[in-house]
Amino acid sequence: MRLTIFARIMIGYLAIFIPVAGVSVFAFSQLAYYRDVTDDILQIDNRMRDIVQRITDSVLAQTRNERKFIITKDMEFMNQFVLAGADIDVRIDEVTSIANNAHKREMLERIGDSYERYNSAFHEEVEYVKQNQPYLQEHYKEEKEKLIDEILSDLINLKIYIEQDTYDKIKHLGASVVKANQIAVAMTVGFILWGVVTSILITRSITRPLSGMRKKTRQIATGDFECSLNLSSPPEIGELAQDFNLMCNKLKATDKMKSDFFSLMAHELRTPLASIKEGTNLLLHHGKDDFKERNEVLRIIAEESNRLTDLVNSLLDLSKMEAGMIALRLEKSDIGYLIDQAVSGLRPLAMNKSISITAKVPPDLPYIRVDEERILQALRNLIGNAVKFTPGGGHVTATVEPLAGWVKVSVADTGPGVAKEDVNVIFDKFRQGTITDYQTIKGTGLGLAIVKHIIHAHGGTIWVQSETGHGSVFTFLLPV
Repeated sequence: MRLTIFARIMIGYLAIFIPVAGVSVFAFSQLAYYRDVTDDILQIDNRMRDIVQRITDSVLAQTRNERKFIITKDMEFMNQFVLAGADIDVRIDEVTSIANNAHKREMLERIGDSYERYNSAFHEEVEYVKQNQPYLQEHYKEEKEKLIDEILSDLINLKIYIEQDTYDKIKHLGASVVKANQIAVAMTVGFILWGVVTSILITRSITRPLSGMRKKTRQIATGDFECSLNLSSPPEIGELAQDFNLMCNKLKATDKMKSDFFSLMAHELRTPLASIKEGTNLLLHHGKDDFKERNEVLRIIAEESNRLTDLVNSLLDLSKMEAGMIALRLEKSDIGYLIDQAVSGLRPLAMNKSISITAKVPPDLPYIRVDEERILQALRNLIGNAVKFTPGGGHVTATVEPLAGWVKVSVADTGPGVAKEDVNVIFDKFRQGTITDYQTIKGTGLGLAIVKHIIHAHGGTIWVQSETGHGSVFTFLLPV
């Protein structure tokens, strides 16, 4: 099953759209990654660095207040120490909650543990100070300094680790940007090439058969109608190619019809014109005294003149009918009467050939609206043809019968019939059955074409049933 043009175009669009969508998805995923890394740096690393700096400042402030309190015993310094400690606890909890890896949390736990031990040592010393009891002041001083150094060292290390982590993220982000850019460029170039190739293939699959049709059209323009298109193409163009082949056959038939027409006209015109010319010469040179011979020549001239007149009238009638220039004068008519009239007019010709001709008209036929002259013309052509082609001793029968909403008229004969290959073209102008011998049966091939136009103009239809050697039945329907 070949794909239609619409399906091919849609596949082409999808072949371009899907890669573009893939590049877009990749770009969006990279942008999301960059956003996540940036948010991580701004909302976690920078925030942790700021908090660590505040913890460091608070620890240093506590150290100063602790020393001042030990020296002065002023409770204000003690209160400042407590406030700074509360701030440190809050900051440590806050930075622990946003720590995004185990190493950071481990360092914060160590800082918190050291701070608690420092806080405990200070409060033990405060109790000795408040009770004015002697204690190992140097011991507590060394212990507190050691713990403060550990805390500050861990805070510095944590800050360095955070900064290094931030640097690594930025470095990795830069590498990702370079890699993503390379991948995006490669994908873009690849997909552009893919889209171009796909577009070319699809376009070519559509334009190639059209080019073949254009070539054949040029052949037709030169008068070469021997063309048969068998294209590998979409169904629409395949159907167009079939119509093109049909057109070629029609043009070939028309060309043959034209040749046949010229041949027929040459024959039909030459014979009566030659008879008229010879008859005129006889009258001019030899027919002055012989009355009987002169009358016979005049009769021949009159017959041939009538033939020429009938031929010209038939051509004019057919041309007017094809151009739609003949207006029908419709009126209620009795089709049975028209058949009787046509049969009566042709009965002498039938009797001269020893042919029996009958009309079968039932009573109470419905009236129909027709142009009587045109229907009579059609009936005379059909019945006249039947008489012309039926050999002596044969029969011609014209029948009429009513149908539902129609009147059916048939003209049957016992003549030689119509060849199978001629049944479909016998109603075309200048076409006669292959049994026709122009030297024995005279005709122009216009009668049946005129009949078809008359019947169709009345809204009816006409056809023929025939077999070679078994006679013919021409039938037409007219609406009631």
